[in-house]
Amino acid sequence: MEQNETRTLWISIGAAVFAVFLLYGWAQDKRASYAKKFGQSKTVVVAREDILEFAIIDAEKLEVIEKPSEFIEPDAIDNPSQAIGLIALAPIKKGEQILETKLVMPGTTTGLSIQVSPGKRAVTIPVDETRGLARLLKPGDRVDIIAAIDDGAGVNKTRKIRTVLQDVPILATGQSIVDQLPIKVQKGEEDNYEIRNLRVENDYKTVTVEVKPDEAQSLYYLSSVAAPIYLSLRNPNDRLQNPLRTIAVDDVLKKVTIKKAVPIQRTMPKPAPKPKAQPKRGRYEKI
Repeated sequence: MEQNETRTLWISIGAAVFAVFLLYGWAQDKRASYAKKFGQSKTVVVAREDILEFAIIDAEKLEVIEKPSEFIEPDAIDNPSQAIGLIALAPIKKGEQILETKLVMPGTTTGLSIQVSPGKRAVTIPVDETRGLARLLKPGDRVDIIAAIDDGAGVNKTRKIRTVLQDVPILATGQSIVDQLPIKVQKGEEDNYEIRNLRVENDYKTVTVEVKPDEAQSLYYLSSVAAPIYLSLRNPNDRLQNPLRTIAVDDVLKKVTIKKAVPIQRTMPKPAPKPKAQPKRGRYEKI
């Protein structure tokens, strides 16, 4: 009886091993079939949890899995060290592959120089709520630059207003530029990072514009003589530059010269003739 049980046990083990061998062979065939169809499996880094926009990525937020190369997205990273310490430029969902194009190094990205056209110059001018359109300007807008210039001296001193430049492109408002990544990271105490979204930056105090070299000299001259500079926003499709004359206070008030009044000569009427005296009558003369 014991021999039969032992024989049955070994037969069961052998059948199990054979079944495992068949299953392994089938799996290998399937793997080869999938590899031929979708490519060899490769490692890829995915998000272990949802990662918020502008969040600093650490090891706890990542995991490594294998996927057929056909299903691995371009620019996907295969090593967590490539992402740890970087910042997510956009929200990353759980299970989503980590792409190099969605990561940025901590730091302030400027890149202003590549925005300046060849032969042009970037000039920064101060603005405030009044002179900078309530800080509603943004990179890419086009403006006219208007200056208030004092002319003359003493009692003859007058303030004149002139549009010195027209159709000027804005390269930057504060530290936000046209192609800048929408974040600003400043390293603070204890290696902490402060992240600010420049899409909503509205506390800037300067505007950087693109002008010709001689126009840059004019703007710097106006700044040196403390001439107030104002910006006038244009429609992006309005590219015409019309000649405008300088105006002064008389043009604004539309002052009219009053001529001296000339007295009117009037002819006095002739006095009426006096009535003739009646002859006296006698005391006893009948009437």
